[in-house]
Amino acid sequence: MSEQPAGTPSEGQRLKEYLEPTVSAHNLLLEDVEVRSGADHRTVNVIVDLFEGTGSVDLDTLAEVSQAVSTAMDQAPAEPGPAYELEVSSPGIGRPLTLPRHWRRNIGRLVKINLIGEDNIAGRLTEADDESITVVPDLPVKKGMKPKQGEPRVIAYGDIRRGAVDVEFTRSGPLDDDVLEIDEAQEA
Repeated sequence: MSEQPAGTPSEGQRLKEYLEPTVSAHNLLLEDVEVRSGADHRTVNVIVDLFEGTGSVDLDTLAEVSQAVSTAMDQAPAEPGPAYELEVSSPGIGRPLTLPRHWRRNIGRLVKINLIGEDNIAGRLTEADDESITVVPDLPVKKGMKPKQGEPRVIAYGDIRRGAVDVEFTRSGPLDDDVLEIDEAQEA
């Protein structure tokens, strides 16, 4: 494999720029393009997401954008290379929360936050703007006891080392309003 000259965009970066209009035409955001090369083939992984809001990209939309991306790649003006396998997907629940829009898309979910210079916290994400997030932390309780929640805490993005959604297996349905409200007894 030859080395790429300094300042030259990678194949993934070039494809991301080329495919962005195709993905945008489906009202989706092109999150990333990853290219993995083997001896006789390449795997091109195109990751798309909703611009804003909560929810996920449905399977019909993924199928439509996958077909459009495949057509665009077949028409791409590029030097001939090994055959490729195309994978189009959404980021999934395991994606690190690195941008304000990632946090906004997960309002109402449990998150784990690795803080710079402090203990890690886990709790319910209740707000996210361009500067910070608000989390209602889960307080430690004895095993078998109902979880208790602390006071809402505003955390600046600059204080977050890593953040991720904490998968819940017990909660179903929409977020209860009482989870987002501060217990008046705690305020007194």
